[in-house]
Amino acid sequence: MMPFLLQAPCKDYVWGGEQLRAFGKVSNAERIAESWELSCHPDGESIIASGECRGMTLAAFLREHPEALGENCRRFDRFPVLVKLIDAQENLSVQVHPDDAYARAHGDLGKTELWYVIDAAPGAEILYGVKRAMTREELRESIEQDTILDKLRHVPVKAGDVFFIPARTIHAIGRGCLIAEVQQNSNTTYRVYDYGRGRELHIAQALDVARLTPSRNRKTAQGAIPFTKNHVHDLGHCAYFSTQVFQIVERMALCHGESSRGWTFTHWLCLDGGGVLHHDEGDLAFQKGDSIFIPADAPGKEIEGDCTMLNTIVEPT
Repeated sequence: MMPFLLQAPCKDYVWGGEQLRAFGKVSNAERIAESWELSCHPDGESIIASGECRGMTLAAFLREHPEALGENCRRFDRFPVLVKLIDAQENLSVQVHPDDAYARAHGDLGKTELWYVIDAAPGAEILYGVKRAMTREELRESIEQDTILDKLRHVPVKAGDVFFIPARTIHAIGRGCLIAEVQQNSNTTYRVYDYGRGRELHIAQALDVARLTPSRNRKTAQGAIPFTKNHVHDLGHCAYFSTQVFQIVERMALCHGESSRGWTFTHWLCLDGGGVLHHDEGDLAFQKGDSIFIPADAPGKEIEGDCTMLNTIVEPT
């Protein structure tokens, strides 16, 4: 099976902006809030954009070719990961996602996620967990009295920052953030505050799942690991995904995550620059904003170019 490009569905939520058009995203909507770069979720499925299967959804392709997922995905009952680009021109709602146990009891999956900050406006911030331990009743009162923002940690952000957001952590992306998000394959969100925009809130569910003690899982990527003249930043790992950023300046063999062929698919998202993916059957050119899916059993591969690439795989347990 050959590597192929993916076309991302776009979402036009009220807080979105215009920056994703510079990543080649196309929409007739006034704004583009998100592009779902790697998705088998029914709320927005990636479309194969090159090769023999062009026009087929990624989900349909994987139903026909489950071997393309690799051995590491066998433990999941559905595709495990969803990768997005997010342009927050305005503040996102304050929200929380359930863990797997709660979500499965209500017919879905939980949602743990990782954010890589591509760019941030001066003064940009995120909300990340509560400032201090609080009771369920204190959280309810802060929501009802519109004081929830005072109870949360306001964390300044800059380009290159990384945040791991475990399920049950109250959080929000603030205005001025351009983010690549890697998450569980779930669209379950419980909204607790929305800046008066009139959208539905999910207070009862949020009170059921929200972690009421401060979260300490924030991390910022420190430096880079030399990889010849190329460099790799290790962003984070969990049971559902493993993510790194590669800064490529010369030809590089793609051995990352593939020491034994067939163990995992590989997804590459070009965050800047461009290049060519070389494989046994030909070349696949890419540029900023392009997503590449490499099946687990694909033949030998190299990337050549000057580019920054977000890499996502599924590791063994």
